Amino acid sequence: MAEVKDETREFMKTESGRRLTQIMTDDYLNLHQKAAEGAFVVWVAIIVPVELFYGFDNVVFAAPESHAALSAAKGVGMLQCEKAEHNGYSMDICSYARIDIGTAMSGGKDSPTFGLPRPHLLVSDNNNCSLLAKWFDIYHREWGVPHFILDVPFCYEMQKETDLKYIVAQFRDLIRTVETLSGQKFNIDRAKEAMRNSSAAAKHYKRFIDCAVNRPSGITAFDSFVQMAPLLTSRGRPEVIEHFKKLADETEERIKNGQFPVPNEKYRLLWDSIAPWHQLRKMSSRLAALDANIIAASYTSCVGSIEGSYEFVQEYMDGDPLVLLARIQNFSVCPYGLELRFNAMSWAAHHYGIDGFVFASNRSCKVYSVMQMDIQKRITEELGIPSTMIDVDHADVRKYNEENAFLRIEALLESIDTGRIHVKI
Repeated sequence: MAEVKDETREFMKTESGRRLTQIMTDDYLNLHQKAAEGAFVVWVAIIVPVELFYGFDNVVFAAPESHAALSAAKGVGMLQCEKAEHNGYSMDICSYARIDIGTAMSGGKDSPTFGLPRPHLLVSDNNNCSLLAKWFDIYHREWGVPHFILDVPFCYEMQKETDLKYIVAQFRDLIRTVETLSGQKFNIDRAKEAMRNSSAAAKHYKRFIDCAVNRPSGITAFDSFVQMAPLLTSRGRPEVIEHFKKLADETEERIKNGQFPVPNEKYRLLWDSIAPWHQLRKMSSRLAALDANIIAASYTSCVGSIEGSYEFVQEYMDGDPLVLLARIQNFSVCPYGLELRFNAMSWAAHHYGIDGFVFASNRSCKVYSVMQMDIQKRITEELGIPSTMIDVDHADVRKYNEENAFLRIEALLESIDTGRIHVKI
């Protein structure tokens, strides 16, 4: 077998890969520095609209979920999980939570970013992950830190006007809470500017992930897993716009030059779950050896979209930024009902030309996994696209068996081949 390059490693050697590393490094260094200098620190769930915090003079935010993903990708996820488990937290709890709790309990020891500075306020939500409210409540109890919970209605259809107003009212309460606790006044014009920056960055990111439409695909989903990080930790900043513009430009240029991560791409797959952070290099390399490419993922393709679609719709318009931010609170897959999730995946199947689906039943994310068997059945029966289900945990390597997973993936590839033979006959 010909030698297959480690595609993820090669991608990170590009200018965009190096720039991403610099952005993330600067973000965490600045976070710690500003906190040390007296900034008001907020810990947020990744769906919380951080653009609001740009409306204050000296408020910084950190996303424990993103830090946990980085820890898993850097190979210390299991170590941090074990710290939490030794303090009585069950292995059945989300591995992101266990990594974060283990890191916090050890004062940031073994963290690739020296942990996160202690917060003055915790802000969670219940539409992306109901566990987050319980997770952040641990710090509320242990440290006496105030905890603000955004109650965003679950989404079975397009967002209702009553739900929109309900969310906006909570945003106003959040702003007043930060004003009271930090002693700072909110400037809505700064929040508008952050919203414009986020919209522009997401638009370029969408252009980047749509490089997967090309045959062969110009990217793998592993590229989008890695590159989405600034949209979670740094959105609202003008530097993020420039990064994603250059990223999309560079990727499109690579396509023009005939440079593809899987040049002999035979199988185009879609991944349904959170990124398997501890397997990015291994999985991308092993798939490439099979001429298979996971070109898209529900986890990354939903960025910039709203209910039941992966198609980009997050355009900035002048107006109340609180209303605009409330309207896109359902951009994540997790708060979708069954029908909306199926609609979104059907759209993606046609848009990207998907040959097969890999449903990753995630031991740490019940909300992501609970509907997968029903969706898998509909994908097979209504779309006629082969699929497989593998077991994985996005951050705890102990709950993943590589050989079992690839046994099922290789069976999926055989099923795709069989279907193609039948079509020819």
